[in-house]
Amino acid sequence: MTGPARPPHIPDAITAVLASPRFSATLTHLIIGFAFATHLLRSLMGWPGLLGALVCLVVLATGSMIARRESIEWHGLLPVSILVFLVWCALSVLWSGYALHTVSGVAFQLAFAFLAIYVALVRDTIQIVRATGDVLRLLLGLSLALEVLSGLLLDLPIVFLGVQGNITMLGPIQGIFGSRNVLGLVSLIAAISFIIELRSRSVRPGRAAASIALALFGLLLTHSPVFVVVASAVGIAALALYWLRRTPAENRWLLQLSLLGTTVLAALFAFVGRTGIINLLNAGSEFETRSSLWREMWRLVELHPLEGWGWAGIWPQNVSPYGWLEFVTGSPHSSALNAFLDVYFQVGLVGFLSFVVLVALAFIRSWLLASNKKPVVYVWSPLVLVVLLVTSAAESTVLVEFGWLLLLICSVKAAQGQSWRRLLSPSPRNSPDQ
Repeated sequence: MTGPARPPHIPDAITAVLASPRFSATLTHLIIGFAFATHLLRSLMGWPGLLGALVCLVVLATGSMIARRESIEWHGLLPVSILVFLVWCALSVLWSGYALHTVSGVAFQLAFAFLAIYVALVRDTIQIVRATGDVLRLLLGLSLALEVLSGLLLDLPIVFLGVQGNITMLGPIQGIFGSRNVLGLVSLIAAISFIIELRSRSVRPGRAAASIALALFGLLLTHSPVFVVVASAVGIAALALYWLRRTPAENRWLLQLSLLGTTVLAALFAFVGRTGIINLLNAGSEFETRSSLWREMWRLVELHPLEGWGWAGIWPQNVSPYGWLEFVTGSPHSSALNAFLDVYFQVGLVGFLSFVVLVALAFIRSWLLASNKKPVVYVWSPLVLVVLLVTSAAESTVLVEFGWLLLLICSVKAAQGQSWRRLLSPSPRNSPDQ
């Protein structure tokens, strides 16, 4: 007779859980949900609660990555462009006038970068799209529910979230995201994710259609003039990719060059006619707020043009020069309301150039993958990057939290398919979603 089965060794059991696909899927949902819900979590728990949750996610992701180390392709793990930018931001503590804020800002940035790398390494692109879709269905639904509660049922603002209950006037609304521009950004990313889910047949058509309607409803109720431009850019990019994907491979390079030339000309015309566009969109007052901030920032940039003032990420309000900018413009700001100027201001010309290289490589690689690979899921990354980069002209969301997370996920996934370092691998593995 055999005796009773021995219980599994506890460390082995924990390792088995951390290495399981179900744990990775759940943790991916938690990471993406956390990144998109930071404003809600800060409002409920404050910075200590938010940072505590972030540390827990990093610990869990570290354990899961160690447990799955045999199944992860480590060759060419991280694009060099990401490393250069992160290292330069970290080095800025050496000349920063607010060293503690720089250390905390870099740590916050690195934590989200690590979570993005974890998600990109352990999940296929379609799994990331599905997780993003699941999270945004919940958060957009919660946003609209709170707006209805505030505006229709209670007729009172939800002060701690900044919800004014303007849904009775059909907007503008902001939901749980802190501003109407962020809600517009999230709604566009959600719409892209839901459409990819529909086209890839990864969810039922009825659920996908309802989700798309939810995202479009949220976008329309923001009344944000910024996202008229962003949505137009996404639509044009989607049409260009549709055209490219149906063009024979031997003719595709010529079409790519034509699209590049057209894009450069359109950007030039938009810059020259920016005043007319602003007036057409009735965004004059919103633009004036930004331009007054940008003028003062350009004046301060001249004091530290090469190295910048030091990385902070989300602007601290009680140190110079951010307190000075609040005093001059008459209102507090948590960012420069322009990602590229924000990077230039914080980490100078060197940091700006490394950031431009990072986003350019991420976009070019993901665009080429979407142009040449048959599965429709490859379209998700370049369209999300279009949203993030066009929005960067009016917001700095791409530098922190969910914007930074998505940028790095797209960058790492694109590098897995296009990085030159794959050619140096003695036995490269095929990506699961190829």
